[in-house]
Amino acid sequence: MNTVKEFNDYRTRMNAKILGHNHKNLNRFFNLDTNTYKEGALDVKTKELLGLVASLVLRCDDCVRYHLETAFQIGVTKDEIFDLFMVANLVGGSICIPHTRRALEFWEALEEEES
Repeated sequence: MNTVKEFNDYRTRMNAKILGHNHKNLNRFFNLDTNTYKEGALDVKTKELLGLVASLVLRCDDCVRYHLETAFQIGVTKDEIFDLFMVANLVGGSICIPHTRRALEFWEALEEEES
């Protein structure tokens, strides 16, 4: 099973269906989400790491995967990810541990895909 490919295929397929309905405000919200993570007063890396911490604390596995993959693509290191895991678990509590496990599993899938 290719965890990364399955996630990306599903996300692409479902986003196309949602955006294809042409609901004006929903499409605007998706655009706002996309534009929020672009370079601004905060650099892209910082924004992605903030998004990843928030996603872990809010326990959104899809969001965690999305931000992990982006972080991986922009060169965030595994050591940085582990520091981030600690911040998220400190802020969110032990209920974040299962999501941290799945996050590490996805990170390792990204590493395997790259090699």
